[in-house]
Amino acid sequence: MSFIVTTGATGRLGSRVAARLADAGVEQRLVSRHADRAAPLEGATSVSADYGDPAAVRRALDGASTVLFVSAKEGPERFDRRRAFVDAARDAGVTHLVYVSFYGAAPDATFTLARDHWATEQYIRDSGIPFTFLRDNLYADFLPYLAGDDGVIRGPAGQGRVSVVAQDDIAEAAAAVLLRPEEHEGATYDLTGPRAVTLEEVATVLTRATGTVFSYHEETVEEAYASRSALGAPAWQVEAWVSTYLAIAAGELEEVGDGVPALTGHPATGLEELFPRRTG
Repeated sequence: MSFIVTTGATGRLGSRVAARLADAGVEQRLVSRHADRAAPLEGATSVSADYGDPAAVRRALDGASTVLFVSAKEGPERFDRRRAFVDAARDAGVTHLVYVSFYGAAPDATFTLARDHWATEQYIRDSGIPFTFLRDNLYADFLPYLAGDDGVIRGPAGQGRVSVVAQDDIAEAAAAVLLRPEEHEGATYDLTGPRAVTLEEVATVLTRATGTVFSYHEETVEEAYASRSALGAPAWQVEAWVSTYLAIAAGELEEVGDGVPALTGHPATGLEELFPRRTG
């Protein structure tokens, strides 16, 4: 009997998808690096597998029909690990791969990690496995963490806009595809919020929601590299952090897609809805 595999099952996105599939009454296998940390769900079993261990991934995917492929933790070897996962899925006989990519994935994307997602998409296409790509924009849920301890969001984003998307919307959209994969074969969906916002607008919404003052300071590119490098992060990570803001400034993350309403049947969650104004 075939079943759905949900990878990243202990993460913020994978766990949300797994819960929705359990509510739908489907059989699934939860795959993560630490199976003991997966939430107990009706109809679900948990197995441990690291993307860097092709044999373990192959065993974890054996017998699966449809697989939710949530990207592993970013790192310098990220594309090699994703390629190994796709190979394992092909060898296991997976019949549909639902890949969580990134909005605007392209070989010349300003955001460095979007280039890697594009390369992964192409590898999946070349593998011959039927697929669906979910290209989500930046997580709206993570916006408060862009700010430092002083409440200031710093970056070279200019007055660019970004159509941030709520993780619950992504999870609901992903579950809809996993439940009826044949209806979405070969499709690519842009998952965004209902409107694009500047980082100044983000600061205003967060201030009203929390009672803590948030603000946005536009850094120069040089300042951005210096401030991130001072944290001791590796060069690839600094480049990814800075290029996120540069992609916003370039207008590459501002378009609003229709993937969320098309797949969920309701409008995407707005920023003010996710972070409602504080009362009292």
